Amino acid sequence: MGLLKNLAVSGAVLTLIFAVAIGVGWHFLSLPTVPPTLPVQYWGPNEAKPDNPAIISFKINISSDIIEDLHDRLERLPPFTPPLEGANFRYGFNTDYLQKVVQFWLKEYKWKEREAFLNKLPHFRTQVSGLDIHFIRVKPSKVPEGVKVVPLLMMHGWPSSVRDFYEIVPLLTTPRAQENFVFEVVIPSLPGHGFSDGASKQGLGAAQIAVVMKSLMDRLGFKKFYIQGGDWGAIIASHMGVLFPDNVLGIHSNMCFSNSALTILKEMISHLWPSLFYNENEIPHLRSFGERLPFILEETGYMHLQATKPDTIGTALSDSPAGLAAYILEKFSTWTNPDWRFLPDGGLTQKYTLTNLLDNVMIYWVTDTMTSSMRLYSETFSRAQLSMDLDRVQCLVPTACAIFPNTLRIQYQPAFLLRDKFPNLVQVSNIQRGGHFPAFEEPSLLSDDIWSAVGKMMKLPDH
Repeated sequence: MGLLKNLAVSGAVLTLIFAVAIGVGWHFLSLPTVPPTLPVQYWGPNEAKPDNPAIISFKINISSDIIEDLHDRLERLPPFTPPLEGANFRYGFNTDYLQKVVQFWLKEYKWKEREAFLNKLPHFRTQVSGLDIHFIRVKPSKVPEGVKVVPLLMMHGWPSSVRDFYEIVPLLTTPRAQENFVFEVVIPSLPGHGFSDGASKQGLGAAQIAVVMKSLMDRLGFKKFYIQGGDWGAIIASHMGVLFPDNVLGIHSNMCFSNSALTILKEMISHLWPSLFYNENEIPHLRSFGERLPFILEETGYMHLQATKPDTIGTALSDSPAGLAAYILEKFSTWTNPDWRFLPDGGLTQKYTLTNLLDNVMIYWVTDTMTSSMRLYSETFSRAQLSMDLDRVQCLVPTACAIFPNTLRIQYQPAFLLRDKFPNLVQVSNIQRGGHFPAFEEPSLLSDDIWSAVGKMMKLPDH
C-alpha cells in the first residue's frame, strides 16, 4: 500500500510539473495579439506644457568657437598608446590609423564646406512631446501627371545620423519612368541624436520614440505613410507598425528579426535538419549558435556598457574628439564588413571617404549628443520597456526585409522565421553586397529594394 501511495503521489507531482511546464511553455511560445496602448507623454524639462506646433525652417550653423575648440583639442592630443604588433582592428580602433584620421581632420576636413553640403537638403524643427525634433523633408520635383507622391519616413540608428541618407535621397525623390509613384521623404534625427533634443525625463525608449515619430508625421499632415529603417530605425519602425497599424502603410527594414520564444525554438529545430526547413539559397548562410557566439561576445560589449552606464562612457567620449571618432568609426569598420578587423586601416576607405565619415562624427560632436544617444540602449533594455513584450506582438502591416550579407555573423533568419513577427511579409531580399549601413554604403542597392517593396505593397487590396 505504501508503494502504491508513493507512486500515486509521484504521479501527481509529475502531472503537476508537466502541467506547469505546458502552461509556462504556452505562455512563452504563444504570441500576444493585443499591443499595449502607449500614451503621448511629455519628455521636455520641468512641468508639462503644450507643444508649439510651428514647423520652423532650420539651418545648421555651428559657431566658430566650437570648431576652434575642436581643433585645439585635436592639436593638444597626447601620444596614443601604440597598437600591438599585427593587431590591426581586432583590439578596437588601431591608434596608428587613428593618428592619420586626426591629421586629416585637422588639415583637410573643412567644416564650413561640409556645413554647406549638409544644408543643401531642407531642414526643419518642430516641437513634439516637449522636444524640439529636427528633420529633413524632401519633396520630389517635376512629378509627371498621374504619378502619386507617397510619404516615406526614414529613420537612422546608432552611431548613425541623418548623414546616412544624403546619397539615397535623390534616388527616391526622382520619378522613375516605369513607376506610377515617387517618394517624399521625411528623415528625422531621433530624439537625443544630432539636432533633436534629448529627453529630460527617464523612460524614452524605442517604444516611446515610436509615439513621438507618429506625432511628428501627424504634425506634417501624413495620416498614412511608409517607413524605412535600419538598426534602431528598424526597431522603431516595427513598434510603429504594431502600435499604429491604421497609419503605417508598410515597412521596409534592413534589420528584420523575430526573437520570440517560438522563433528561437523553431530555429533550434530547423538547424538540426536544415534541408527540411531551408532552401538551397538559404542553407549557406546558416551558422549554429556555437559558431556565432564568439563573434557576438566580441562585438556586443558596447551594447552592455550603453545599456547599463551610458553616462559614464558618454562623459569620456564627449570630452575627447579623437575618442569619439575611434568609438564611432570602429563600428563603421566592423559593421560594414567584419573581415575588416584584420586590416590596419579597418577598411574604412574601401566603401567610404574620411570626409563623409567625419561628417557623421561631427554631427555628434558639435551637438554634444553622444551621451543622450547612448541612453536609448539603457531605456529600451529597461525592465519597464521589456515588460511591454512589444517584440513578441506580431507586426501585421505589410513588411519587406532586405538582408545584406555582411550582417549575417550575428543572425540569419529566412522568411519562415521572420513571419512569426511579420506575417504579412511581401518581400525578403538577399542583397548581393553590403553591411549594416546600406543607405550610406550601398544607396543604389537599398533604393532599388525600397522601390520594389513599396511597389508590391501599393498593389495590395487595402492600399
